[in-house]
Parts: sequence; structure tokens; C-alpha cells
Amino acid sequence: MEHQNHWKKLHELWKQYSILVCVLASVACVSLFLVNRADALYILTGASDSAIVLDRTADANAAKDFSSQLVYVGAKASGYEVTLKAGQNVSVSFDGATVAAASQGETISALLNRLHIEPTPLDMVLVDLSGDYTKLTIAEDLTYYDKVVESVDYETVRTPSVYLPQGTEQVVQAGQDGTRTAVYEVVYSGGELVSRQFVDEENSTAVNEIVAVGTAVSTVSASDRIASVSKSDDGSGVLAFQSGGTMRFSSVKSMTATAYTQGVPGVDSRTATGTTVHVGTVAVDRNVIPLGTKMYILTNDGRVVYGVAVAEDTGVRGNKVDLYYDTYSQCINFGRRACTVYLLSD
Repeated sequence: MEHQNHWKKLHELWKQYSILVCVLASVACVSLFLVNRADALYILTGASDSAIVLDRTADANAAKDFSSQLVYVGAKASGYEVTLKAGQNVSVSFDGATVAAASQGETISALLNRLHIEPTPLDMVLVDLSGDYTKLTIAEDLTYYDKVVESVDYETVRTPSVYLPQGTEQVVQAGQDGTRTAVYEVVYSGGELVSRQFVDEENSTAVNEIVAVGTAVSTVSASDRIASVSKSDDGSGVLAFQSGGTMRFSSVKSMTATAYTQGVPGVDSRTATGTTVHVGTVAVDRNVIPLGTKMYILTNDGRVVYGVAVAEDTGVRGNKVDLYYDTYSQCINFGRRACTVYLLSD
């Protein structure tokens, strides 16, 4: 009988011990759960230009100004915890669903516990403070955009100039370094940074250096053809050649062209301006085109390009030009043609 009483007492003690072990185990599990929740990786965005990542390695002073955003950050031995002000409206997105709630002046961990939301150990918490309410996004994979004010060097921009000779350059605006708001796309997965990539620039104060690169030429080869003609409302414009060179013209005329050479009756080697005739000498009516005018001439059908010429001679009347060639046969082959005459600018 005494033996049975002894075993009965041992059995009661064992039951009490087992209950105590279970209680202690439960407390340990809850404590571990709270530690893990306090150790969550928080990403706070929308409160300033730069997002703040709160984990064990974060700077304790990084979030000191968040009190103005109705969010309070506390540091613990196991990590960081974020507290929301009482009455603050909150939207929680988790596992494909969105829940709206009002904070009771509690930590985010306590709020999630009250809403029966249980993140996995790999989930992170994105706290968006940019709107009228705090938006929480809980996920294992998070993408957000971080804005950082940083120094930036000025860039050099080279622009073609028809006012400068080809092969020359001139700085028309000095460059100046400045700052910019750089936008980075940041991707986190499972609490680890996966990538950080520059995607945009805002509010740059840097001033670009602008360098004018001359394209103006005084002459072109016979094989160099016009690539494009740009005209202004006043009739002036720019001839752009296939070689890259340019010529400015003050006006353009549609005229009739003939050809002449020395050695025929009435033509000698001296022009009305005292120069010696050569290919590029053109006879004009000085009342239509002033002597000394530089021109670029081609036939309207584009088959003959006389090129750069100078009004050095007279002997024609009206809306005509007479083009000098070295041989009589060249003059016969040219005959009489409609042509376009660009009066070149200096």
C-alpha cells in the first residue's frame, strides 16, 4: 500500500512538471516569435528623398526624423521595431489581400498580430508614408524606388555650327558641376538586397558645357552633293553637303544659265572686275546680282553641278548667268539650262 502511494505521488509530480515544461516551452516560442517579429527588415519610403532600410546593421540615427510622419522607430537588441501613432489609418497588403485598419498606438508587429496576419520568416515590411494613410506591404520580394541627392558632373554637348569654319570649335556655354536627385530601383528578396539600378534623374542643377563645332566650308569638291537644304521664312538658309560641310545662303534664285569661254569673238581673258577668267567665273547682270557675290550653282534637273562661283564678269541682261568653261565643246554640251543659284553669305 505504501508502495502504491509512493508511485501515485511521483505520477502527480510528473504531471505538474510536464505542465510547467509546456508552459515554459510556450513562453519560449512566443518570445522567439516576438524576437523574430522585432527583427523584421523594415523599408521606410515616402518620408524623405531617400528610403531607409532598418535591419540589425542600420544606423540608429537613420530614422530620427520620422516622428513627423506619425511613425516612431525603436532599436532593440534583436533589431528594430516601428510604432504607429494611435488613430493612424493603415492599409496592409499581404498574401494577395488588402486589409484596412486604424492603429491603436501599437507596433507594426502588434498590429499584424491583432489582424491575425502572420508573415513568414523571409517576409519583409515595406512602410509607405507618401499618402494620406500608411501603407504596409508584406512580402518576400519587394521592389521600391529610392531617391538620393548626389553630386553630378556636368556633361559636354557638342552642336554643329554653320557660323564657324569646319574643323574649329568654340565653347559657347561653360559647364558647371551640381547636384541631382537620382532615382534608383531597389529589389529585395528574403531580406537580402538583390539589385540597385539607376533609372531616372530629377532636379539636376548641373550646367552642361556647350561646344559649337564648325561646319562651314568655303568650297566643296565636284563630287560633293547637297544632302539637304534648310530655308527660313526670310529666304535665307543652309546648304548641308554629303561630306558634312555646310554653306549659308542669303537668298535663292531660279535663273537661266548659259556657258562661255575665252577665244570666241568678244571674249578675252580679263573680266569686268579685272580678274583672269577661270572655271568658277560667272557673268551676271549687276542690277540683278552685285559683282563680287559668291554663289553655289546647279541645274534644276541636278545633272550639272557648277558649284561655288563668283560674280566677276558682266555681259548678260536680266535673270541670267553665264558660266565660264575652259573649252568651247564644254560650252556647247552645257547649252542653255534652268538652274538654281544660291547667293552665299559671308
